[in-house]
Amino acid sequence: MSFNSPFTGQVIQPTDVSYRSITLAADETLSWPINGSDTDNAAARVMDVTSLSSGAVLTGVTVTGTNGQCSCTTTPSLFVGQAIVVTGISTGTSTGITTGNTYYIIATNGTTTFTLSATLGGAAVATTAGTTTGLTFTLDSFTLDMPPANQASVGIDALFRNVGSYTFTVRDYAGGTIVTIAAGEAKYIYLTSNSTTAGTWGLIAFGVGTSNVDAATLAGFGLKAISNTLNLANEVNTFASNYTALDTDRASTYVWTGGSGTLTLTSAVTLGNDWYMMVRNGGSGTLTISPSGGIQINGAATISLQPADSCVICCSGSAFFTVGLGRSTQFNFTQLTKAVVTGSYTLTASEAANTIQKYTGTLTGNVTVVLPQTVQVYYITNQTNGGGPGYQITFTTGAGGATATVPAGQQVILLCDSVNLLNASTIAAGAVNVSLVDGTVGAPSLNFATETSTGIYRPGSGEFGISILGVKLFGLTSTGLNIPGTGNFTGGVQGGTF
Repeated sequence: MSFNSPFTGQVIQPTDVSYRSITLAADETLSWPINGSDTDNAAARVMDVTSLSSGAVLTGVTVTGTNGQCSCTTTPSLFVGQAIVVTGISTGTSTGITTGNTYYIIATNGTTTFTLSATLGGAAVATTAGTTTGLTFTLDSFTLDMPPANQASVGIDALFRNVGSYTFTVRDYAGGTIVTIAAGEAKYIYLTSNSTTAGTWGLIAFGVGTSNVDAATLAGFGLKAISNTLNLANEVNTFASNYTALDTDRASTYVWTGGSGTLTLTSAVTLGNDWYMMVRNGGSGTLTISPSGGIQINGAATISLQPADSCVICCSGSAFFTVGLGRSTQFNFTQLTKAVVTGSYTLTASEAANTIQKYTGTLTGNVTVVLPQTVQVYYITNQTNGGGPGYQITFTTGAGGATATVPAGQQVILLCDSVNLLNASTIAAGAVNVSLVDGTVGAPSLNFATETSTGIYRPGSGEFGISILGVKLFGLTSTGLNIPGTGNFTGGVQGGTF
């Protein structure tokens, strides 16, 4: 709503005052210069404002007398009429000045001594001398209140420039904050609704000087406005249940505090080629990082963070990558679980980085796993169903060196020198004995890498057996020797009864 002239149809504005210089020594309320009224506090179109109150906290405050006398360490610009807000919980020895109240200076030397009253220009408050430990004395920042909005037309405007050293606040007629203006800043306000005395005000930030913008308006995710500058910010969040990281989590840190859980990443296409976040597993179980939409992270479908692991997750717009993936020295083993069926599988760098590797699935043929040509130790467990013919998994670097074949149900530790894969358990240094699993006739416990169905095993209690190509050909028990089938003794047999 606006006020229109019945003669011209034009919007009627209050009488225009082009410019004022205002010094705030207390809170003030502006008025409209209506009907040619002579006012010393008119709202102007352009106002240079100097506030005399710093909004600073007084330090070293003590009560020195019985009539509101106080002292503090040196601070500038104490003056009569200045408001001081008291907060906190008192544990000091003085009385009479209580928390949650605003007091007013009625006498001061301008720097280190002042006398307080409970009302502006009133009598001194009754006190007892002593310390003010626990209380905070804050010089009140002054406010400049606009006139009633329902007495003006929408579109009326004002430009405030803070030419002083201290911040002040521009409020509407009902006491609501329109804008807080720091030293050196300029802010432009305009009325967009005049249906109430408070009205609704728009704001344009002119910033500092002639060309700077308002930092608070520009600050987005990962940025924070401090005074007139943009500063990097990293918000830390904790979570203990499964969570999906969103675009709004850009530049944030998320700390896992639960047991086992999953952090799902929104599609890399949605997040774009510049999104990133930081993650730390501060919990007690594995945190799985799982991109959505079939997108990979470090070339794998998921990665796992063990307790105390941390990393930066970066998005390329089509995939995710980690930077500085820190592994805890307490939980430095990770496990790859990979399903195989038949044929050749070449591990990615991310897959091969897992020291423990578990292979699962029902084999329909022999499997070859190609490991990277790097120096590494692998703990391999073949938990596949080898199928009727007893299919096996062979590990190789593809460089023409030694390979290792692991039957179903068997485990092995392999040393890789970047070319060869060598069995790490060929010697037990310093041991007094070596214990083997019982094994079976098809998979003897002590066998040969190129013929794993030939070797020795324990067929039963008190029996030593030899298997050749999966067939028991020799058995030795406490009662004697058992050779199934026919024997071929080229040197003859002597002794005993046959």
